[in-house]
Amino acid sequence: QASFLFGEKFYTHRRLLAFTMSLLKIRKSSGEPDELEASVAQELLNLEMTSTELKGALRDLYITAAKEVDCGGGRKAIIIYVPYKLLKAFNKIQQRLVRELEKKFSGKHVIIVKQRTILGKSYTRSNKTTGPRPRSRTLTAVQDAILEDIVYPTEIVGKRTRCKVDGRRIVKVYLDSKDQANVEGRTDTYAAVYNKLTNKQVSFYFS
Repeated sequence: QASFLFGEKFYTHRRLLAFTMSLLKIRKSSGEPDELEASVAQELLNLEMTSTELKGALRDLYITAAKEVDCGGGRKAIIIYVPYKLLKAFNKIQQRLVRELEKKFSGKHVIIVKQRTILGKSYTRSNKTTGPRPRSRTLTAVQDAILEDIVYPTEIVGKRTRCKVDGRRIVKVYLDSKDQANVEGRTDTYAAVYNKLTNKQVSFYFS
């Protein structure tokens, strides 16, 4: 059977077709998808084609990036980035989608976050736009939004900042206790992922 060179790998015609189709599920702003991103895109395509629950909802959805992070203690998580305009659509199927993806990726926790851009204090508008920097693009607002994405669909009911003797700050995040049974085993992952993305320390409690 004929094979084709794509990048640094050889593919049969069928595998090349499947690989090419899976790329429809990821749209990067620059560069080619890495191995993990291609795998996530392939699994999204597989679910679209085989899952009666997810088929319709996944048809118009795609991701922008994916990366694996070390959460300590031998645990790893996969962060999947999705476009701003598609986050609500992903949220509608998020619990089912995450459950299926975690099966495919050997039980690694899967976290879905919106692709966001932080605008610094020196940000200046272009000739086409006027007004001050959007609050939603400030560092604090983006970090707050990332935290909400990480714990979704659980609601954050409170936050307190604790200052330690050495000057470090730890944010105590209180989650809705009605979801405690479902998410208690994931809070260490949530804290590790948030730290990787923002360099901030958080601890989770239920209230």
